[in-house]
Amino acid sequence: MTDYDAFLLVSFGGPEGPGDVMPFLENVTGGRGVPRDRLAEVARHYDVFGGVSPINEQCRDLLSAIGKDFAATGLDLPLYWGNRNWHPFLADTVAQMASGGVRHAIAFVTSAYGSYSSCRQYLDDIEAARAQVRGAPRIDKIRHFFNHPGFIGPVTEAARAAITALPPVVRHDAWLVFTAHSVPAAMAAASGPAGGLYPAQLAEAARLVAAKLAAVEGHERTSRLAYQSRSGPPAVPWLGPDICDQLAEAAAAGAPAVVVVPVGFVSDHVEVRYDLDIEAARAAERLGLPMARAATPGTDPRFVSMITELVAERRARPAQALGFPDFCPNDCCRVPAARPAPAPGAGR
Repeated sequence: MTDYDAFLLVSFGGPEGPGDVMPFLENVTGGRGVPRDRLAEVARHYDVFGGVSPINEQCRDLLSAIGKDFAATGLDLPLYWGNRNWHPFLADTVAQMASGGVRHAIAFVTSAYGSYSSCRQYLDDIEAARAQVRGAPRIDKIRHFFNHPGFIGPVTEAARAAITALPPVVRHDAWLVFTAHSVPAAMAAASGPAGGLYPAQLAEAARLVAAKLAAVEGHERTSRLAYQSRSGPPAVPWLGPDICDQLAEAAAAGAPAVVVVPVGFVSDHVEVRYDLDIEAARAAERLGLPMARAATPGTDPRFVSMITELVAERRARPAQALGFPDFCPNDCCRVPAARPAPAPGAGR
């Protein structure tokens, strides 16, 4: 049994005021040569929300819910939180952990999937933060959880709720359109065989949700996997189709309505609220296609309990769980040979 003495929530981070937006985006894209006008374009997305990303408050809420669930199950671990790109920065949190006497922590990253930006980069960030802190604790990252019932269940229930929000006349035959943050195709391919772990895991999560929904409803729905929030030069191939292109295809194919399920995300941050609730919703309206958007897991009790279960799983044994190793191999989610500029919201 592994004797962990702290829990660390690791997330992407986001601005908490208008003055934070450009410094945050510069942190995200630092050293990648992203043009200033592209950053200004993305900054306007944050302006819609007053320059505040919802993600930090969502992390606070999640950490509070985790603490309550830990207490209810008798799991006594101090809780910490650190971000990749904004306060509280990981290095500052690791320093706080070290000063608190933490020796061996377990980390939960707010991304369910494997790819460079959603897995390996977080591992690298953790090690970089540890390297800056004298006496830093060892930190183990919890495995991918894309197929865990505690993730699939809330996503399925949210899809059902979104279906009921559609007009009754179109509910029965509405399509499911699953979405996730796009990444460069080279990044996806580098993460594993046959095109990479990321698209394969997304496809499996979408299949599980669709199957669970079909079991409840008694009929299968047409479903598609699309991507959103692409960022980068047009000449660089990214995973597709784009969500707006997929909506156009659905409308052309006679879909009476669509339910957009952001299966690639665990909370309703800017990429969900802007790219889906504003941009995709406008595209659907232009197409005359009724659209409803499913919620993300957030602090759903099943999702929070899943985190507690994953901590208990890791404490009990390093194991093969749900088809993926409990510990990430040294070469998991490899760095692509040419590292394109990351998307401002990739890998949540």
